[in-house]
Amino acid sequence: MAFDYFHILVFAGIAAVFFPVLLTVASLVRERGVKKDLSAYECGMEPVGGAWVSPNIRFYVFALLFVLFDVEALFVFPWAVQFYSLGVEGFIAVMLFVALLFVGLIYAWRNGALTWE
Repeated sequence: MAFDYFHILVFAGIAAVFFPVLLTVASLVRERGVKKDLSAYECGMEPVGGAWVSPNIRFYVFALLFVLFDVEALFVFPWAVQFYSLGVEGFIAVMLFVALLFVGLIYAWRNGALTWE
């Protein structure tokens, strides 16, 4: 039984040796005394304005709606593969799921979450 996990022990041993060796080599190779540029974006030009910019909240709403319908696709594709084996109950369950998401889309649309002004 213990021999079954021997390859994991070997892998953990290699990792335990490799990590300190990697840190030692990295500390020997790094550049010393190099002045670090603390600008937010190093393109050769001096930055203008502050680095703290608050984006519009509508970006987050669009991202949330995208994730919502992306997850819907994750649930609908396996259902489509097993469509015939799930029968009428599976069809009704997925149609309720899609209808609930459609109601949410209509709600977001009516409240102006999809307008870009």
